[in-house]
Amino acid sequence: MLAILSLLVILTLSLIVTRVGAAALSLTGLSLESARFQARSAFTGVGFTTAEAEAVVNHPVRRRILMMLMLLGNVGIIATVSAFIVSFVNVRGLGNWILSLILLGAGLAVLWVVATSALCDRHLSRWIDQALKRWTNLVVRDYESLLRLSGDYTVVELVVEDGDWLLKRALQDLCLDDEGVLVLGIQRAAGDYIGAPHPQTRVKLGDRLILYGCAPRLDKIDCRSAGSEGDRCHQDGIEEQKRALAENVDAV
Repeated sequence: MLAILSLLVILTLSLIVTRVGAAALSLTGLSLESARFQARSAFTGVGFTTAEAEAVVNHPVRRRILMMLMLLGNVGIIATVSAFIVSFVNVRGLGNWILSLILLGAGLAVLWVVATSALCDRHLSRWIDQALKRWTNLVVRDYESLLRLSGDYTVVELVVEDGDWLLKRALQDLCLDDEGVLVLGIQRAAGDYIGAPHPQTRVKLGDRLILYGCAPRLDKIDCRSAGSEGDRCHQDGIEEQKRALAENVDAV
């Protein structure tokens, strides 16, 4: 009886560990479904080789989470097998065997209901998320996934130098959004960082602009010189963006 209870406790802890691992992975930017799949794969030692798995392994925080899940998974599998064997080795008599099987089946049925219940899943996931946010610092996000960086879209850091078209101009006057480019932040040469800068923020020499947009357009802005030539290139960029938007509308 005690061995069966130990087995059910081990299985319950295994379920909780995989849920905690999935919640921790989701805090790094993975979708919840992908996080659950990767957590269960690591815990059971299945080790699926996919592009998604490679992205998880290449992420430092996710890699630490997976290593912990692998370690706990190896311990859990050994403990589960041991408890399962002990549960029936010392059983004497047909009646005791049947009772042990009934208890084990009932316990597994309860665990299965809890594991597949949407209500239990919502409450458990919410509690785990709150605990992880309170007691850990898992705030490292996969910004590439969050920003949906695909195709030519990327995030770059552009250093403002003397003679650049951007220099000494306010963001609202640059109208970079008309070219399909967003200014996510500005790192000042003095060390200050301006996140989501105000439209009236003026670009200074030595600033590092964090820009999001299409890579070819960002390259052109980086090479754009001050003066009428730079203004003309800016207008060309606006026209290109208008044509791209029109093509997307036609495609829909």
